[in-house]
Amino acid sequence: MSLPVVGRWFERQSVGAGLTLLWEPHVHPLLRCNIWHLRGRDADLLVDSGMGLSSLKAAAQDLFGVHVLAVATHAHIDHVGGHHEFEHRLVHAAEAERLAKGRDAYSLDLEAYDPATKDHLAAVGYDISGGLLSAIPHAGFTPADHVLRGAEPTRILNEGDVVDLGDRAFEVLHLPGHSPGSIGLWEAATGTLFSGDAIYDGPLLDDLPGSDIGHYRATMERLLTLPVTCVHAGHDPSFGADRLKVLARAYLDRTG
Repeated sequence: MSLPVVGRWFERQSVGAGLTLLWEPHVHPLLRCNIWHLRGRDADLLVDSGMGLSSLKAAAQDLFGVHVLAVATHAHIDHVGGHHEFEHRLVHAAEAERLAKGRDAYSLDLEAYDPATKDHLAAVGYDISGGLLSAIPHAGFTPADHVLRGAEPTRILNEGDVVDLGDRAFEVLHLPGHSPGSIGLWEAATGTLFSGDAIYDGPLLDDLPGSDIGHYRATMERLLTLPVTCVHAGHDPSFGADRLKVLARAYLDRTG
């Protein structure tokens, strides 16, 4: 089936207080991550960068300041595809090699997914039988040929490190389970958490290469103690403290 070409690949929404959400509407929800941009006094924070199918830097050049800190919450294909476009690339130590090498287990080619995998994804809430893209970013683009481009990290992050924007600062929380080096960015002063795929309001995936249910459970226990006001997650809508508790406890109940 031939896919249409669209001239506008990214959509965006202002969330207030200098925060903008960007996303790729023509990517299947399985691989459609939330891309967060926060304007800071001395630096901008970019949390994840999407699939890399079209230039994020060009599409959002009006948003980006001179100094952009592109943080990877983890190095899966849907979160770091555009990282190579940015000078400053930050990632947890356990994900650094994967970010640098690029490539990924996920593919945009449906033929790469065996029937059992498709059935499993459908069972947890991600039916990909209709394809992983509903459009393409430019003529001649072939989904099956897309390969994640590597991006050498320029700063390695670990638990307790701080990403400083001048007027705002975010503490790195190591939140493994979905992947070994999954992180969140925590601003205690406002109760704001950028959680990546540690928690989001959708089907959580804990059986990927590198996933660990025991670590994921420990992450959920930790999140239950965090005095959050708002969680800006790696997928699906943002939510508050009550919803975080529901999601975390549901995971613990399901895997206990």
